[in-house]
Amino acid sequence: MASFGFLAFLVVFIAPLVLGSLPCSPIDFGRGSIVCECNATYCDTVDPINQVELGKYMQVFSDKSGARFAISEGSFSDVAPPENSTAVKVTIDRNVKYQEILGFGGAFTDAAGISIASLSQPLQEAILKQYFDGEIGLNYSIARVPMAGTDFSTRTYSYNDVENDTSLSSFSLEPEDLQVKIPYVQMAKLLQPNLRLYASPWSAPKWMKTNNEFYGMGSLKPEYYQVWANYFVKFLESYAEHNITFWAVTAQNEPTDGNIPGFSFNCMGWTSSEQRDWIKNNLGPTLANSSHSDVKIIMLDDQRIQILNWTRTVLSDPDAEKYVSGIGLHWYVDALVSPAALDVAHSEFPNKFMLGTEACAGALPLEESVVLGSWERAEMYASDIITDLNHWVTGWVDWNIALNMTGGPNWAHNEVDSPLIVDEYMDVFYKQPMFYALGHFSKFIPAGSIRIHHETGSFAGLEILTCLRPDGQIAVVILNLMTENAVELQLTDSERGNMELLIAPDSIYTLVYA
Repeated sequence: MASFGFLAFLVVFIAPLVLGSLPCSPIDFGRGSIVCECNATYCDTVDPINQVELGKYMQVFSDKSGARFAISEGSFSDVAPPENSTAVKVTIDRNVKYQEILGFGGAFTDAAGISIASLSQPLQEAILKQYFDGEIGLNYSIARVPMAGTDFSTRTYSYNDVENDTSLSSFSLEPEDLQVKIPYVQMAKLLQPNLRLYASPWSAPKWMKTNNEFYGMGSLKPEYYQVWANYFVKFLESYAEHNITFWAVTAQNEPTDGNIPGFSFNCMGWTSSEQRDWIKNNLGPTLANSSHSDVKIIMLDDQRIQILNWTRTVLSDPDAEKYVSGIGLHWYVDALVSPAALDVAHSEFPNKFMLGTEACAGALPLEESVVLGSWERAEMYASDIITDLNHWVTGWVDWNIALNMTGGPNWAHNEVDSPLIVDEYMDVFYKQPMFYALGHFSKFIPAGSIRIHHETGSFAGLEILTCLRPDGQIAVVILNLMTENAVELQLTDSERGNMELLIAPDSIYTLVYA
């Protein structure tokens, strides 16, 4: 494994080894589709789509058969489609606008940093460029940073494990922060200066909790509510010393986990009313009276199925509501509740943004952790993003930006999949289909885009998202979940005309036009 001690590497930020839009170097592991291999001298890239010539459109295409960001050009037609056409009709109305898009991203976990650090330095840089570079990479604009340990660490720890240190005089960042999180966050910020960072805690120090443990069923002792709020400020101050500032914090990662007997990894339990009271009495006022008063608070940071109970409890209290800016959502049990719940939450609390704050494949019981070449997982990502954004969610943040070949390291053996999988022994990393699924959104729907209205004829298996970009161009993402049949599609924009497309089975398209 390569040394973690490479802070000096930031001073001499190595120029990219390969420039320009380059094709995938495919490897088939026999799991349904290909991965693209990146080594120290070669990695595929994708150029941005800038101003498209009026009357034309650019098409970006990926599919199960092995296409990865294949770019081609087409033209609009002024000829109206025939009335008896059997094609699926999509009509775009840019005059009806919905929410602003905050963007897309991933998380700088300990496991991600350890996995990246196991590679040679050129490949470490390459991973960050693949995600955060706006020219050759995915143009990520949001990233999550855990506050201290998670299950995706090699051990359990907090920033102050000294018993009863209520003054937090022993608070300090840990080696994981200094060696495998902060250096990569700094690199990402060099590539993406406007990167929005948010921090999330998994557990308070053991001595602050009812069960005196980082995991299992346990909650914060009420006598430590203010100390825990002070801990947040200490964290923000400590990272600021490394020139890293945060856009937001979430009040707690998955607050319901710590209410489950025997829960197997880092957690801390809250009820919705407990989170309400802690935000209004402790966290909100403490942040507001600190030098980090501009840091936003995101509530919930848990499953969609809980959104109405939690928002109605927390945001119906004006003393708590005034401190909360957004609602964090995880995707793991989305199948259990209709996305209409998101519409309801938006209608009741329209001034609070909703953000997908965590998602990963391979996390559910009986699922294989890492599947090299799974197109199905790419489709799961794309479908969830389209569904979320079509129901007022403002962005979507993946979990670990990189993991090793077994989906770790993870001290609790809760290994999962990642868009980038690292093979430290071969000194390569593999770009999973999930990576390209994410890129069909993050690369071509930049932060500041606005979702706009579209009407679609009824057709099972076809999912569509339409957005107006900050540069005034339209981006359309089309997902075809059909495994055997291509779909004829007619897209109409009243200001530009019509285009006819044949949407391949098991495919994702992004269209950009002026």
